[in-house]
Amino acid sequence: MQFSAEAFQEGQVLLIDKPLHWSSFQAVNKIKWLLKKEYGLKKIKVGHAGTLDPLATGLLLICTGKATKTITDLQGQEKEYTGTFCLGATTPSYDLETEINQTFPIDHITPEMIEQIRASFLGTTEQRPPIFSALKKDGKRLYEHARKGEEVEISTRPITISDFELTRVALPEIDFRVACSKGTYIRSLAFDFGEKLNSGGHLSALRRTKIGDYDVANALSIEAFEKMVTVDG
Repeated sequence: MQFSAEAFQEGQVLLIDKPLHWSSFQAVNKIKWLLKKEYGLKKIKVGHAGTLDPLATGLLLICTGKATKTITDLQGQEKEYTGTFCLGATTPSYDLETEINQTFPIDHITPEMIEQIRASFLGTTEQRPPIFSALKKDGKRLYEHARKGEEVEISTRPITISDFELTRVALPEIDFRVACSKGTYIRSLAFDFGEKLNSGGHLSALRRTKIGDYDVANALSIEAFEKMVTVDG
């Protein structure tokens, strides 16, 4: 990575490890502010290649300058996530952004059932996005409808899961690693996984580990990036 005003204007793809509770928008704004401050730039384009929810951590690709033209291509790359499903309960947002609204038994769930359900998600399937999402319906974000308690018909859409591994099963928790196509909601995967087990499920932890060939192992924290820019700037 080159640290100069010219390099950032010419275009860089920054690998940032987004912290918990930060929105992707906040991370982009922080990077933009740092570049303008440290390099005296009046204007610079900065954008991200794929949103991460505030309750998720991990790889956020932030593009600067002319590299923002590659955002659409980067968004289309396969992504990998690790995280935890919590069975036996659902939430309206399918994660911990909202409170538990229903509980279900899990005593009937066997290892064989879990394996069968895991395998059923491999390949191309239809998925319904969560109501608490930024997708638009009738000119409004779905989460705006959800927060007003409005009923909205959400269409399913095709997604592809190429790899789905369960790394720890300690009910009610299941840890996983999944590689999936653009547009896959891991929150919906958690909800659907619980439903297929005749129980409930929600996402309790999520980390994005890869986007295409980019790996979070090579990413910088916001603090580390700030230090490097300040030292080199």
